[in-house]
Amino acid sequence: MDTTAHHAPDGTFRNPWEISQGDAELRGRIREVAWDWITGDHPPDPEPGQLPAEEPELAPAPEAGARVTWVGHATTLIRLPGLTLLTDPVWSERCSPVPFWGPKRFVSAVPALTELPAVDAVLLSHDHFDHLDRFTVTALHRRFGEGLTWFTPLGYRDWFRRRGITRVEELDWWGEAELQGYRIVCTPARHWTRRTPWGTNRRLWSGWAVVPAEADPAMDSPVSSALPAENPTPPAPRLWFAGDSAWCPAFAEIGARLGPFDLSLVPVGAYEPRWFMKAAHMTPEEAVRAFQEAGGAGIMVPIHWGTWRLTFEDPLEPRTRTRAAWGEAGLDPGGLALLRHGETVTVGGG
Repeated sequence: MDTTAHHAPDGTFRNPWEISQGDAELRGRIREVAWDWITGDHPPDPEPGQLPAEEPELAPAPEAGARVTWVGHATTLIRLPGLTLLTDPVWSERCSPVPFWGPKRFVSAVPALTELPAVDAVLLSHDHFDHLDRFTVTALHRRFGEGLTWFTPLGYRDWFRRRGITRVEELDWWGEAELQGYRIVCTPARHWTRRTPWGTNRRLWSGWAVVPAEADPAMDSPVSSALPAENPTPPAPRLWFAGDSAWCPAFAEIGARLGPFDLSLVPVGAYEPRWFMKAAHMTPEEAVRAFQEAGGAGIMVPIHWGTWRLTFEDPLEPRTRTRAAWGEAGLDPGGLALLRHGETVTVGGG
């Protein structure tokens, strides 16, 4: 794909694919959705016990393996050999610009923020309030300070600087940086951004891939490269965090360039009403297809569901439809890790 097609002439960003034409018009009809939200008859919130939480496993990752804990929504704690990450960290009770209004969690964030192990970096996908939470950002900065690197798409450095945070790596799609033996790669997604009425698409949105850094051939001597290592180090796992995305033609390219992935974190919720949400969020069926397009290898962890009521579908429906779509696709049942809040899955290792 054209690596600059998502840059609009006016300095904002856009989705560059033909299927994205009309996305802005859909977002412009938000008043219709708000009226339906107020007046419509929608499925009830989950009953207590329908979304039980688990005790997380916070131990370091095994050699050549990964541990991923679903904190809730798009927030995960990822432990790789030598690297600990958070994705879209939100520990607030509500996803809102203020702490007393807005959607309230069905299940508290697990583990508590104070129980986190040392975190090396955060992968941020975009600026919506259910993904970028200033209360959580401030708390993480207080705890980890300049030891924490914030990886963001383009346009976020000033937002973080206003909160006293300067260790920010802004990257464009396909841009990358290296951290502790891993390549952190900014990957395309189909979405949009806005935190204020006048700030539409002034910041970029993305997913992220984390893959082992390639060895520099210049560092290997002819002798050492010709002989097998006596105790070779197993390769570190490859991770794809899809961020927040509608169906996107770039998924196959992400897999071809950076896969196969051992672990894929793919959003499966917030998709109704479909006429409106199709420009921003995938259905569970589309999420399974996205996993396949990106290579269909390793474990898929569904995210972006069962934490807040953000859209019109039953909050438990994504879980049921994801299981069904996985089975209909004929995929290995052991490759789907539908986690409870706080639950940890270990991938690879040994």
